Amino acid sequence: MLLGYILGSIPFGVLLTRLGGAGDLRSIGSGNIGATNVLRTGRKELAALTLLLDGAKGAVAVIIVRELFPGHEQMAALAALVGHLYPIWLRFKGGKGVATFFGLMAALHWESSIFFAALWLGTLSLTRFSSVAGMSAALMAPVAAAAFLRFDLALLYLGMALLVIWKHRANVERLMAGTEPRVGGTKDA
Repeated sequence: MLLGYILGSIPFGVLLTRLGGAGDLRSIGSGNIGATNVLRTGRKELAALTLLLDGAKGAVAVIIVRELFPGHEQMAALAALVGHLYPIWLRFKGGKGVATFFGLMAALHWESSIFFAALWLGTLSLTRFSSVAGMSAALMAPVAAAAFLRFDLALLYLGMALLVIWKHRANVERLMAGTEPRVGGTKDA
């Protein structure tokens, strides 16, 4: 679990924006450390790299633990997600967990991760709300696992989905108020 947490807690969005000269990500846009907020810096390449690395850290945590401690992959996955959501390096103020959730799903059961990615992309293209896409994909992750008769993963994914939804609570408030920004739109729009 410690290995998963440490890997999950690497704040790639913060590191990449600093290295890329875009400043402290936590003082930009929503203040979140994920790819959507990195996109608000105007640096699409940094946003794409953040998305990739945040997903990869979830996958790597599962893969390493699978090799070193077989049978403990699910604990490593949960710890990696918690690490991203509550990283010790940032005083436990982390991201929303969508990319990390996808990455660990890809390593645990790639079939259900395809469904997650398709739903996320489809919802994002229809609504242009990153939060709606992320929450929708997270909520359907347990259903995808159950459809493949992976009920052990369905329970894990349900717990993870609830964590992701919890981290999106401010987004839900903004959605209800009609003030949630769209990807590619201005904050005022």
